[in-house]
This record gives sequence, structure tokens and C-alpha cells, in this order.
Amino acid sequence: MNKLKKKIQSKEFKAALKSYLRAVLASAAAMGVALLTDIAPEYAILIGGLTAPIVKWADRTEEDFGRKFDKAAESDYELGFEE
Repeated sequence: MNKLKKKIQSKEFKAALKSYLRAVLASAAAMGVALLTDIAPEYAILIGGLTAPIVKWADRTEEDFGRKFDKAAESDYELGFEE
């Protein structure tokens, strides 16, 4: 049981889970758009294909690419010292 806990708490498992959840979100977006708008399947696939990278870009904890979390900049923003 301890091995399972360590595996679930590992950085690799958390990264894999986030990647899986992004894929689920992209699939749900594609399916939702296709069902609600009655558009061509090609456009729904395009929307689904773009959703996952956009979600990854918006995640500030991602280290690969996208918006980086800057603690100093956020504290300045909270204090009203934004530029």
C-alpha cells in the first residue's frame, strides 16, 4: 500500500494525470461543440485539437511552455503596484 501511495504522490504520476485530464477536456469540448452547433466534424476535431494546448498554456504550474507563475509579480499585482 505504501508503494501505491508513493507512486500516486510522485511527480510523474501527477504530470500524467494532468495530461490525461487535458485530453478529456479537449474531447469534451469537441463533442460539446459538435452536438450544440451541428457543425462539420472537421471543425469539431480542430477545436478539440486546439483545446488541450491552450489549457496547457493557461496552466501556470506548467514548466514546459506557456504562462509562467511569477510570485513577485503576483504580489505586486495584489498590492496595486501593477504597471
